[in-house]
Amino acid sequence: MTLPRNRLVSVADTPYYHIVSRCVRRTFLCGVDHHTGQSFEHRRQWIEDRIRLLSSLFTIDICAYAVMSNHYHIVIKLNPGEAKSWSQDEVLNRWCALFKGPLIVQKYLRGDNLDTAEHNTLDTLVKLYRERLSDLSWFMKCLNEPIARKANREDDCTGHFWEARYRSQALLTEEALLSCMAYVDLNPVRAAIADTPETSDHTSLKERARPSFNPEKAIQSQLSESALLSFNTPIKPLLHFEETVKGSDQVGLFLTWQDYLQLVDFTGQALHPSKRGSISEQLPPILCRLGLADHDWITRSTHFESIYEQRYSRRKLQKFRTLAA
Repeated sequence: MTLPRNRLVSVADTPYYHIVSRCVRRTFLCGVDHHTGQSFEHRRQWIEDRIRLLSSLFTIDICAYAVMSNHYHIVIKLNPGEAKSWSQDEVLNRWCALFKGPLIVQKYLRGDNLDTAEHNTLDTLVKLYRERLSDLSWFMKCLNEPIARKANREDDCTGHFWEARYRSQALLTEEALLSCMAYVDLNPVRAAIADTPETSDHTSLKERARPSFNPEKAIQSQLSESALLSFNTPIKPLLHFEETVKGSDQVGLFLTWQDYLQLVDFTGQALHPSKRGSISEQLPPILCRLGLADHDWITRSTHFESIYEQRYSRRKLQKFRTLAA
């Protein structure tokens, strides 16, 4: 049974989630259609740009992402506490970058005077928008719907672009988060559309290693297509790496950038056909600290979805039974 998203996403359990969204029929609607030869590669940039801009508007940090030919992966961190520091004007400016808002909001932003009843209504709306800008479902709605409309306009058609609602997996442990990020960043290598992680287009690893995101170009493109109505918010970087594990005070990711690169490189070597089964005996230090053997890490970081989907499905069923009791 499909459960409501608010029952599956709980910041109290974990702020980290793996998101997957697939194109309808898994056809090549974002890559190259091998039957017709038509290229849709440019749509991958649409998605990458949209992910980065929405992250800057929402209280959602991006840990990793990979935009593939017919689907994309995002590893996100929910940070609802960030919205508590936003002023009323900041909440409204962020929301109105995406939606026009009711007349009272437009009137306030123009600087018109509001009476007491209108101020009360405005306060209620600000509270609602603050919650929505921290909500994963609203983030995904604002990501997928404009992409679908734009693709359908380009194809001169109507109907679904995305296969179904997005899928989310809770990442409850450090091991799950780390193996998921490596799995996502290595997607193009595993699909044989890139030779190395650092040359994998439209992935977070390449963006971290060789930054190419052009915020001015991305914003201007979406403003011209009305996918954005305005944008006056600083661009948020990808979630940074930290030196140590800090428990409840952890803001960034719990390892260094060098550790992560070494892990991904180590895993990528095992993926390469000429090196299959030939893994360096020199384990990255982070694996030793996590207490993982090389074969355990390779299995989890290269078959993440199949392994964790089974665990997650069992956890969802247990949670549903508890709620129904």
